[in-house]
Amino acid sequence: MAQSVFQVGGNAGAALGPLLAAFIVLRRGQSSIAWFSLAALTAILVLTVVGSWYKRSGASLRETQTVRVEVTPSLPSAQIRKTVGILLALIFSKYFYLVSLTSYYLFYLVLKFHISTANAQMHLFAFLGAIALGVLAGGPIGDRIGRKYVIWFSILGVFPFTLALPYANLFWTGIFTVIIGLILSSAFSAILVYAQELLPGRVGIISGLFFGFAFGMAGLGAAVLGKLIDLTDIFVVYRICSFLPLIGLLAGSLPDLEMSRSARLICTREPVPST
Repeated sequence: MAQSVFQVGGNAGAALGPLLAAFIVLRRGQSSIAWFSLAALTAILVLTVVGSWYKRSGASLRETQTVRVEVTPSLPSAQIRKTVGILLALIFSKYFYLVSLTSYYLFYLVLKFHISTANAQMHLFAFLGAIALGVLAGGPIGDRIGRKYVIWFSILGVFPFTLALPYANLFWTGIFTVIIGLILSSAFSAILVYAQELLPGRVGIISGLFFGFAFGMAGLGAAVLGKLIDLTDIFVVYRICSFLPLIGLLAGSLPDLEMSRSARLICTREPVPST
């Protein structure tokens, strides 16, 4: 749940983007975008205060105790590498499909259903809002039923909806994209925490690898899909992308991780002699 809460702020902010574009930017022009810099300034001030608090809290902790953490991965290194590869493949399918909607959904709606840009922005807002809700729900559900089951359902469970989306009318397009956003977005926090449990004590490298790979796939996917749209058309691309969730079948090969049995974690606190 902590991972989901961490991510939901960014997703909620992204969801508000189309709404602000529809009601402010489209009406007042591009110069109105400058006012949004106030939100960034507010965030800088908040993070400055939080950073100062964290620095003081961390220094206080180090003065009173030391922490020794000893971890032992439970799986053979070959199986760990294979599992990480599967998780990265799932990230690939998730973000390649998501970027097809976040980057080109507006054009798809306008070209296929001939609706206004403002109306299309509202549909995009509903989709991105569903992503934020899915991110928030994925964490506690994974804590309750297990990360592997959330990963399996999140990636593969959207397949019927992605397959039907290119052939749906405007009403069902809106319904299907909201369902896709809810289900598909619940996977990332589960994948990340699963990988951290797979390699206990490597939180930093795992987080960097998966966040970096996710953002990289999103950027690469936008470019690749844009080029493919230029060579064919946007409707062909959406039909092709509808099969990406089938990569979720790989989740069936993920091992079950029971951290209470599979990894040894020793944490001791020892007073630091005063000087």
